[in-house]
Amino acid sequence: MKTQPIKHQTAPPRIEVPSHPVWPSLGDVEKEALKQRIIALLKAQNAVLVAHYYVDGDLQALAEETGGCVADSLEMARYGTTSDADTIVVCGVRFMGETAKILNPEKRVLMPDLAATCSLDEGCPIDQFNTFCDEHPDRTVVVYANTSAEVKARADWMVTSGIALPIVRHLHERGEKILWAPDKHLGHYVQQQTGADMLMWDSSCVVHEEFKGFALERLKRLHPDAAVLVHPESPEDVLRHADIIGSTTRLIKAVTEMPNDAFIVATDDGIFWKMHQLAPGKKLISAPTAGVGATCESCAHCPWMAKNSLINLEQVLLGGYNTITVEPAIRAKAVKSIQRMLDFATEHNISGALPSR
Repeated sequence: MKTQPIKHQTAPPRIEVPSHPVWPSLGDVEKEALKQRIIALLKAQNAVLVAHYYVDGDLQALAEETGGCVADSLEMARYGTTSDADTIVVCGVRFMGETAKILNPEKRVLMPDLAATCSLDEGCPIDQFNTFCDEHPDRTVVVYANTSAEVKARADWMVTSGIALPIVRHLHERGEKILWAPDKHLGHYVQQQTGADMLMWDSSCVVHEEFKGFALERLKRLHPDAAVLVHPESPEDVLRHADIIGSTTRLIKAVTEMPNDAFIVATDDGIFWKMHQLAPGKKLISAPTAGVGATCESCAHCPWMAKNSLINLEQVLLGGYNTITVEPAIRAKAVKSIQRMLDFATEHNISGALPSR
């Protein structure tokens, strides 16, 4: 039986969205020299580069070139556990670095910028979340990957967007009631698809929140043959225009598998690098983030993801700073919620990986 989402009684904190960093412009020769220096540092430190689809294309290319990983958060979580590297360098946002450290406590985990956080993570502080959980002890706590180590430690399950539906459907079939955090849009989508009894935390992604259904409808009229690809962190009035709703990996696969020549994409435009790589002949159009004359804070690219660059990647490898740490007591609890997801993915053959090129 479906229930109306119930939001937390205390409004989540207002998120201060940083401005997009402005990195020095590098010429081709200078950029190539920088890349070669980074490659040498990675080899000398037995380090591997793990990059999310939303970071700069130069970082994604370098991760692939050096035998690292470019993936969604599900495969990023898996990757470090299968690598024999001593150091994992995570190009993404902080919760991804924390997850890597939770799963690989014996390895050094570095990030180009520890201030690369996430609006969903910041919008779900552990003290308020603990209160919410305490008020509903009869519910199974399911949290999205975009949360702190402390929140994951309080959870029964962690999920990514690529595995949220099958896990919540599984819990619902077992008769369990869900307490969900933090992304309300993803939560509403999962609830509608599964019929699960879910209480929602009230938070959203600053990137996906700004996609507008009315503006997308207008754009569709200009490109009637374009397929619309939408990440489920987007508002419901955007989802209803979608041809495909799915995780980053699902949306990338759609560009390679669907016959359309053009695609309107409602997610962070960092994903375009991989889409262009795998489907170079396809036209990609960013979904509108506002109406005519309006302004936006993210403009389809996460300002925290933008804190990752080749420049600070070299600096962190040279200095050995920006090390991710997780308190042992927190790690011991958090690893259980993450491992449940990974075990479920293995048991049900669910992957966030793209097919080999």
